[in-house]
Amino acid sequence: PVPTISWRRADGKQIPRKARRHRSSGLLEIPNFQQEDAGLYECIAENVRGKNVARGQLTFYAQPNWVQKINDVHAAIEESVIWECRASGRPKPSYRWLKDGEPLLPQGRIQLEQGSLTITNVSLSDAGMYQCVAENRHGIIFASAELSVIAIGPDFSKTLLKKLTLVKVGGEVIIECKPKASPRPTYSWKKGRDILRENER
Repeated sequence: PVPTISWRRADGKQIPRKARRHRSSGLLEIPNFQQEDAGLYECIAENVRGKNVARGQLTFYAQPNWVQKINDVHAAIEESVIWECRASGRPKPSYRWLKDGEPLLPQGRIQLEQGSLTITNVSLSDAGMYQCVAENRHGIIFASAELSVIAIGPDFSKTLLKKLTLVKVGGEVIIECKPKASPRPTYSWKKGRDILRENER
């Protein structure tokens, strides 16, 4: 006689409620397939003369999709730049980096780790267009950002040279001079018009 058809998951989990069974055709339909729906499924055909089982593995995969992209950065000379990009996907995406369309390799001041790029002690030669590439066997995506490197002349607008009054003879006075500048400036000190030289005090 015509067998009856039933379905089950071989791992013991329940077939999702959203699944539709078409008994006349023996078809199992799973709309909006997700990771949790993946697994080994069994189709059981049975009549009074016996039964037979067919098994099929359903595998979930997804193209890469950005979770975190990189953005343009303005950095002063000798600063550090850290970029991170993250993508979802199944299987898990791998990452690589490009600078001005050419592969970027880890060397010296440039460190690459998965979706992270770190450039320490930035120089003018580091300026350019960077791309983070995420890929798996089902697709590839790109995220682009520009690194602009700027030089800044010494700026004392946010630095205060404090006027100090010595309270105790023999005490110590410290005056800090920290202007904003890029690259790092050299320093010299004057008392009045005379250049100060280091001595025992």
